[in-house]
Amino acid sequence: MVVNHNGQLQKDVNQDFYRNRGLLYGDAVFETVRAVHQKLFFWEDHYLRLMASMRIMRMDIPMEFTMEFLQSEVEKTLTANSLETSAARVKILVYRNPGGFYTPTQRSVGYFVDVAPIDEPFYLLKDETCEVDLYKDHYVSPSLLSTIKTNNKAIHILGGIYAQENGLNDCLLLNTDKMVVEGLSGNLFMVKGTTIKTPPLSDGPLRGVLRKQLIQIIEKWEGYELEEATISPFELQKADELFITNVIKGIRPITKYRKKVYTSEVSKQLIGKLNAMARLA
Repeated sequence: MVVNHNGQLQKDVNQDFYRNRGLLYGDAVFETVRAVHQKLFFWEDHYLRLMASMRIMRMDIPMEFTMEFLQSEVEKTLTANSLETSAARVKILVYRNPGGFYTPTQRSVGYFVDVAPIDEPFYLLKDETCEVDLYKDHYVSPSLLSTIKTNNKAIHILGGIYAQENGLNDCLLLNTDKMVVEGLSGNLFMVKGTTIKTPPLSDGPLRGVLRKQLIQIIEKWEGYELEEATISPFELQKADELFITNVIKGIRPITKYRKKVYTSEVSKQLIGKLNAMARLA
């Protein structure tokens, strides 16, 4: 087999790489995990979401894909990269093995684990600007697929380019009903008075692992009420606070949306509760 790669004709190439269905068709799912001293934050939730994503994508789950096996593969990779005693970002990607075009000829899978260092061992609320606006060139179609992490992230990529071109730090995505779904980098929470809202999964946001942890924290937090409810773009300028969440950065307060400037008082209180939960997870 001869492949033309950037103008270079290459013989005897690794066919599994060039025929990888994750590369060719986005036929892959992944998890991003925060690790500190080889402790994988919220690992059980990540593992269960990965297994659910594979089932949704009709992938065969290998018998050896136990929670303990994948954890050992992550630990092995961290050690090989001299990251076993520091903080790291871990990506576990599972792809369907080569065969077929759109329709696969098999359902077996392969996987890889990629790791990279990060600076902080625990979540910090950084004093930084985060200006956002709505991204309206393309919309999230609410479905089971929109709630899992697949390799098809075209909307997020294009939204990121839009943010760069317009001097923004992030964008808020809308679904096909023109309701606010999430940020480019994670789930969205909105604070108004003592009510904290986040879009329901039926609206199309990612089934975020950190989203789940914060919902559990807020539901037990005296003085605040958690609502999983649709958020209209008109509500954003009436809110007291907005923040975006993901497992790597934790909580990122939004400081400005158009002419509206937000506080971060609730975020400051939640970050401590989140770190306490992460230590126990």
